[in-house]
Amino acid sequence: MLLVVLVGAREVSSAYLKPISPLRGVSLALVHTHEKEKSLQLVMSHLNSVDTSENTLLAPLKGEITETNVDSAQKKSSAQTILFFGNSLTAGYGLEPSQAFPALIQEKIEALKLNYRVVNAGLSGETSAGGLRRIDWLLKRKVDILVLELGANDGLRGIPLDETRKNLQEIISRTKKKYSHAQLVIAGMMVPPNLGKEYTQQFRRLFVDLARQNNAALIPFLLEGVGGEPELNLPDGIHPTAKGHEKVAENVWRVLRPLVQKSASLKP
Repeated sequence: MLLVVLVGAREVSSAYLKPISPLRGVSLALVHTHEKEKSLQLVMSHLNSVDTSENTLLAPLKGEITETNVDSAQKKSSAQTILFFGNSLTAGYGLEPSQAFPALIQEKIEALKLNYRVVNAGLSGETSAGGLRRIDWLLKRKVDILVLELGANDGLRGIPLDETRKNLQEIISRTKKKYSHAQLVIAGMMVPPNLGKEYTQQFRRLFVDLARQNNAALIPFLLEGVGGEPELNLPDGIHPTAKGHEKVAENVWRVLRPLVQKSASLKP
């Protein structure tokens, strides 16, 4: 029996809903609540005992929103994994999972015939603290490249930068402890100037410092060329449209492509 708690209609992407209906022998309890943290903890307590290694339909409910299909079981087992770990920007808020930038990165990888599998672990509303609570479960699957896209919601909420920095560093440290070979990519973000000049400058610097201290590749600003462009964002002015995600994918690919090509050339 599986208990699923829906946090709220606006926060549940289609990637959560579509995998549910085909499951047999599953009981669903739908709870609409504003107590997001309590609800997610309840979901995780039920799901942690479920083995999703052979059932990819359950993976979205445990933080892995989408995973691109691979042609053969042999190829799938040998593929290196790129984990995109982030918030609604990674999840593709308001769009189909196939339109979100991680899925577009998978297409670029396949065009080069490289054996990588993209896992999208984006979750709408996620903070660095929420990400830290999720990372141990996600690390049960081997990670070869971690693309860390968290912190924006911290900034919008005015969370102290020391707290955000500590959480992101711990996510990185746990990843490296579990998979010492894993390569790191950090997505830089910015916050609105109304939060104050000092805070906005220090916020942007946070990602630069983390990348330098952890020998990670840095995407200077994930939303470069997208942020503030009405035609590339949904009506909320925050989340990119499908066209916006195409531009975001270009920003990511510019940094990620050299890493995947180098890693592929070194693999025997």
